Amino acid sequence: MSDKPSYLSLLNAIAFNESRAYEYLQVWIATTDDPEVKEVLRTVAAREGEHGMTFAKRINELGYEVREREDQGLRERIPIAGSTDISDIEKFERFGLHDQEKLLSYFDDIFKDHSIDVRTGELLGRYVAEEHDSCRMLRGCYERLVARAGASRGSAVA
Repeated sequence: MSDKPSYLSLLNAIAFNESRAYEYLQVWIATTDDPEVKEVLRTVAAREGEHGMTFAKRINELGYEVREREDQGLRERIPIAGSTDISDIEKFERFGLHDQEKLLSYFDDIFKDHSIDVRTGELLGRYVAEEHDSCRMLRGCYERLVARAGASRGSAVA
């Protein structure tokens, strides 16, 4: 009988995806000229990187290692994030960071596995709370950019 936690793949997905998000957000930070976008992205990127490392650490504490997965779009995101020909508004839209409801729906079932241990549950709770706050920050930044641009929400090319 295996002692492998049933939620190990969830932890792995979080560790992997958060680390990849950190990478493309760092590229975006380096190319935006907007101080508010930089500030918001720095906070979100720091959280993403920390989540990636924290969940990798938890996986190690459980006796396993993060398993690398397919790129999940990072190769496509890096050039977009680094482009000076694509506006910050369009980057928000291309990355789906303007759609708070869609982003937050990823967390709806995170605690359905009732075998999650206390330490992992603590970590997941903090992660979900920070992701909710990051989504609010990103949405607010996007809305202010759109308002400043005089465009209506959702009118830029997706």
